[in-house]
This record gives sequence, C-alpha cells and structure tokens, in this order.
Amino acid sequence: MDKMAASSLSVASPLWAHRSVLRAASVSRAVRVAAPRAALVEAPSGLPPVRDNGRITLSVSVAERAEDIQAESKAMARAANATVYSPGLLALRYGSRPIKVATRALEILVALGSFGVKLLIDQSSGKMDQNKRKRGAELKRIFTRLGPTFAKIGQGLSTRPDICPLEYLEELAELQDALPTFPDKEAFACIERELGLSLDSIFSSISPSPIAAASLGQVYKAQLRYSGQVVAVKVQRPGIEESIGLDFYLIRGLGIFINKYVDIITSDIVALIDEFAGRVFQELNYVQEGKNARRFKKLYADKQGVLVPDIFWNYTSGKVLTMEWVDGVKLNDQEAIEKQGLKILDLVNTGIQCSLRQLLEYGYFHADPHPGNLLATPDGKLAFLDFGMMSETPEGARSAIIGHVVHMVNRDYEAMAQDYYALDFLSPDVDVSPIVPALRDFFDDVINATVSELNFKTFVDGLGDVLYQYPFNVPAYYALILRSLTVLEGLALYADPDFKVLSASYPYFAKRLLTDPNPYLRDALIELLFKDGRFRWNRLENLLQQGRKDKDFSAKDALQPVLKLLLGPDGKELRVLVIKEATRVIEAVFLGSVSDASKSIPDFMRTLLFNGNANGPLMMNHNELRGMIELRDQVFRVWGLLRTSENFDPALLQPILQVLREPEARSLGGHVAGGITQRLAARLLQQVLRLPESTPSSTS
Repeated sequence: MDKMAASSLSVASPLWAHRSVLRAASVSRAVRVAAPRAALVEAPSGLPPVRDNGRITLSVSVAERAEDIQAESKAMARAANATVYSPGLLALRYGSRPIKVATRALEILVALGSFGVKLLIDQSSGKMDQNKRKRGAELKRIFTRLGPTFAKIGQGLSTRPDICPLEYLEELAELQDALPTFPDKEAFACIERELGLSLDSIFSSISPSPIAAASLGQVYKAQLRYSGQVVAVKVQRPGIEESIGLDFYLIRGLGIFINKYVDIITSDIVALIDEFAGRVFQELNYVQEGKNARRFKKLYADKQGVLVPDIFWNYTSGKVLTMEWVDGVKLNDQEAIEKQGLKILDLVNTGIQCSLRQLLEYGYFHADPHPGNLLATPDGKLAFLDFGMMSETPEGARSAIIGHVVHMVNRDYEAMAQDYYALDFLSPDVDVSPIVPALRDFFDDVINATVSELNFKTFVDGLGDVLYQYPFNVPAYYALILRSLTVLEGLALYADPDFKVLSASYPYFAKRLLTDPNPYLRDALIELLFKDGRFRWNRLENLLQQGRKDKDFSAKDALQPVLKLLLGPDGKELRVLVIKEATRVIEAVFLGSVSDASKSIPDFMRTLLFNGNANGPLMMNHNELRGMIELRDQVFRVWGLLRTSENFDPALLQPILQVLREPEARSLGGHVAGGITQRLAARLLQQVLRLPESTPSSTS
C-alpha cells in the first residue's frame, strides 16, 4: 500500500500514526481480494450481488430496503442491553464496592492533587498567569495518563471557554485519546460472540492486527465474504464500561463538591458532567453510532463534496461496528492532500458549509470534528467519520445565532448582550449591562472594517475571555460548533495564512437572511437594512453579492419574507418606511438624471445658460449632489444584481408596487412630488436671479 490510508472510523491517536506505516505491508498481505471490489455502498445482506462485466453492482428495490430495515432491527436487538448513563445506577453499583472506589480515587487524587498543589504555589507566588501555559501542558499529560475517561474530559474542556483560560484550551485541544491496543484474540472473540457467527463466515480476510486504536476500541480492515466489499470493523475495548462508569461516579462526586464549595466556578459542574458522561456512554453503543451515521448521511451527504460511509447492519452490534471503508488522507496532512492534486482550502470550505448547515438548518451535528475524523478522499470529497458523539442545536438558538451575527455586523452590543438570553448563555435574572462594555471593548478592537476580516480564532479566544470573566454558561452545542469551525480554520491557515473562516461563512448567512421566512430572521434582516428610518442600500448590495456566492442561493426567494410582510397585518410600520424610501429613490433618480444631462452641455454654454454657474441648474452643494447620485447608483447596482441572478422574476417585487398604490403612498408620493417640484422651481429661480459673485477686495 501507499502511505497508509486513514480508516473510516476515528483515528486520532499517536499510536495509529506510529504503527500505520509499520503495519501497512502486513495489512496489504492479509486483505486478499477474492472478488472484484464492490461499489462502496451497502449491499443488503442475503441478496447476491449482480455481476456486470466483472464489476459488482447492487440494485436497490423495495425488497432490499425492507431487508435493510430488518437487518437494522436485528442489530438494535443485539444492542438491547447496551449500557446507558444513569447517575443513580452508578451510585448503586459502586456504592457497595468501597475498596475498588478508594483505589481508583487515590490514583486520581494523587495525579490531580499534585496538579492542584502546583496551582496553589503559583497563586501564592503571584505566577498564576505566567505559568498558565505550563500548567495547561501538565494537565494534558495527566489526563492522558489517567486513561480514556479523562482524555475525553480533557477534549471536552478544550471547548469550554467559560471554565478554562485560553492557554489551557489551546493545550487541551491537542489532547489525543489514545491507549495501547488490546489482544487481537480478544477482539476476534468479541466479534464472533456479538454477531453469533464465525469470523471465517463473515470475512474472507481481516488484518491480523488493528490498523487504528483509540480510547474506546480499535479498528481492523477486512473484506466481506458475501460481497467482496472492503470494510472497517471497530471492536470495543473489553471492560470499558466498568472503567468509564467508575470514573464518572467519582468525577460526579467531585462535581457535587465543587458546586457547593467553589464559588469561583459559576457553571453547574454536575450538569456538565452528566451531559458529557451521557455522550461518552452513547459512544459505547455502536448500533446508536450506526444510526447516527445514517441520519447524518441522509441530511448532509446529498451535497456534492460530502461523503458519509454506510453501515452494514448484519455485522453490527452494541460492541462491533462494520462500516464502509473510506480511502483517504487526514485533513491535517496537507502534503499528502496536495500530492493527490487536491486543494486543502476547497475541502475546508466544504467542511465549513456543511458545519453551518449542521448548526443552523437541521441542528444535528458532528460533535467530535477533530482532524482525525475528517478525510480527503482521492476524488476530492470530504469524508466525515466516527459518529459516536453527536449533538443538536435547539431550534430557537439556530435563528438566534444568525441574529447575533447581524448584531455583530451592526455593532449593536446591547442587542448582542440580549441575545445571550435566547442562546441560553445567561439565566433571565442576570443583568447584562456590565457585559455590554466588555463586548464593545473586544469587538471595537478587532473589527476594523467588516466582519469578514475577523479571524475566527481571534473571535473565539476574545469572546472566551469575556465569557470567562462573567457568569456565562456556554451550552454544549455552541461550544462544540465553535470548536468545529476553529479546527477547520486552523487547517486552512496552514495553506493560507490570510484565510478567514467568517469570510467563507458569510455567504451562507447572507443567503439565510435574504431567503428564510423565519420571523426572527425576517426581523433581523429588516433591522440590518433599515436604520433611523432610512434604507441602507449598501447593506442590501453586500448581502446580494455575498448570497450569490452560496451555491444554494435562489434569487426567486431573495427578499420574499420581507416582501410578504409588507402586505401582512404586521407590516404597517414597514410599509411607511418603504413608501418614504421609494420617494427618496425617485427624487435621487430624477435629480441625478438632470445633473447628468446638464453635464452633457459644453462648459461655456452651461455657464451662459445657468447664469454663470458651471455646475448646472440645481444649485445643490457638492456633497448633496454626490449623495443623490450615490443613492441612485446603489439602487441601479442592486437592481442589476437581482436582474442578472438565476431564476429571478421581476414580478416577485410586485408587493412593492401594491404598497405604492395604497392611498397613504399616493398621498405621501404626492407630497414628495410637490416638494420636488417646489425645490426644482426654487433652484431654477435662484439660478435666474443669481448675481455674479464679487471678488473680495484686499485690505491693507
């Protein structure tokens, strides 16, 4: 084999990195291809593949789908006794085993106690801030030594800016949840015991040793006997439930102590532990991971460029997961990616767009998006792997996040602070007024021009400092998605130091603002476009320019939520603003056209015709005239963007015409027309009566 292709399951360990090359040859020898390789999709078991000119093809029918559902049901039955997280059950199990609990507790206390002593020494000597980086690195090593539970806790803490300082976050983000492999004999026995079949009846070949090992299990590469398809087989580590259960029993007890006696930490530590433990225990049920992968595939793999491996249910149980093998290179291996003729930035952009859809459209997202779980396939697709830890964004928070971006663009820090209630960052009884100056100080310092120029890591780090200083409780979904986007930006920065993830994300936000009928987003769009009773054409122009960059942007849907509101019962105030803006635009177009027409007259004739005023007949100062022309040109540019967009129909703007036909519009329009006529008449009269300017005499 070439440089070892990454497996289709999580491979995030140094052990995998060191052993992969050494075992590449043995794996290649062990996996003998007994038949032509199948297409990389799941074949419903029990149905023979159809051969076409030597290639295996799989026809999908209603019967096959029914068999697939039946196979999934059988897999669920095999995992019926899978362990779930229950603090009460853990208390019953380990409350009667004091020696075992005390032994593990002593091991943990010695490791963490020595770390705590160092923190106290730092505090007493005034070196707390100076040694943050050093202590963060030490904590990373301690978590690695204490085993899989603490390795995962360290990874979880790396996404919690409300709990850990920045230096700790950066160190813990490098944590690898790797453990030594367990004996292959035990792994193969587990496969046979879980599936109720002999190894030879399932696989025509299987690698003699694992090609990847992580904290919860290890992965083998194999070939299915019935179809010849190459698969990845993940086998759970023996006794892992016992190890993790005991650790979380002890950790939860510590969390109860911290909640009661440590005032410096404002977050509910027990709630965070319960949430995280629940996710880790979910990872122990491989059937649930398979269902997660299927759901993720259904939601996101419809987009070109995203690959999600399929699951083989007949060979999956609570402790064994058989998944489509994916050849590819880890997304952080830029050199290998470029050797395949691929561009890392294209892959990162695919990941960003998929992450935004996960966060803000369906709300179901990959909660462990480290580089080992993202592969670049030879055909340029981005493969998402390891679906043990998934999370969901509450429906209300999806819109609130977009609104938060709008408020950031507008530098409306009071509204930003209020957003934290909707995002569940703050309890309703917390006063946000002290937080507003901190937000203003941070964002005024980093946003010099536009949000697209803001580096996402700078944003996360700076906002993390704010969260750390105030009584924020960052929801898990928000912390995890920040981590996802930060990881993607970090990968891109290796290829392009000037890459900005927010710039790559903004087309998506623009598209959602322009097209989403959600009332919250509709109001956010109106808030973005109108200020002090004036329409901000430059903002609409920018939104259209950015939105058109999103491949899912549809011009026929642009502005439809706002246009529909115009005619609705709640659109009265908006109708008044639209009427005023329409008359202002008419004035700008008319006066701008008059100004342009006057410029076509030669200078000497213009001076004679307009009584010595070479600027024209309007008697407008330069700034006023420039403002009129800029407004007119902006309107024309916006119309050009709409008109040249795919699927745009001018009839879509009919609601504006209907509003302009209303009596109040005609009345206001008449007043404006009368005002324009009066102003033109006054200007022309002033032009006629204008006396030549006298040159001031010099005084001695």
